[in-house]
Amino acid sequence: MSTPDAWLVVGLGNPGPTYASTRHNIGAMVIDELASRYSAKLGRHKRALANVAEMRINGQQVIATAPLSFMNESGGPVKALATFYKIPADHIIVLHDELDIPLEAIRVKLGGGDNGHNGLKSIRSSLGSGEWFRVRLGIGRPVGRQEPSDFVLQNFRPAEKVSVEMLRVRGADAVEKLIADGLVPTQNEFNS
Repeated sequence: MSTPDAWLVVGLGNPGPTYASTRHNIGAMVIDELASRYSAKLGRHKRALANVAEMRINGQQVIATAPLSFMNESGGPVKALATFYKIPADHIIVLHDELDIPLEAIRVKLGGGDNGHNGLKSIRSSLGSGEWFRVRLGIGRPVGRQEPSDFVLQNFRPAEKVSVEMLRVRGADAVEKLIADGLVPTQNEFNS
């Protein structure tokens, strides 16, 4: 169980190897980075359809998770974990892909709309609130007339490998900063 200072950090994506390297899975990729940094092993949770790793960041308990549901059903596992660990919405950080900012850019905010993102919509519906933190991980927009829904399910291109690795690392840095220093200092560092 948790302490009042516990955080739930959610990396959105789709389950399975077919989706592992897609743009939609960048949130889950950041969870892998965090688990690696803290030598934490992701394992199946007994009460939620999610992989979970527990760690301490800046002295605070952190439950890092990658739901094993599809993106548009992320709310169920997030709600189950928030309930199990007794974590309020204002101690939840959701990492997700963002079409509206360029690849490698990050924007951190509290609350806001879902902007057509089905994972965010599902979490908002399940929690009954949108007042949780978001680390928006820039994947850019498709070129030409490609549908955004097709674009997010494509693998990153080999030429984007360095940018994707930087985004993973900086996404994990943003989570650490948000937990340690709060919203405004994190925005000042990452939202430029």
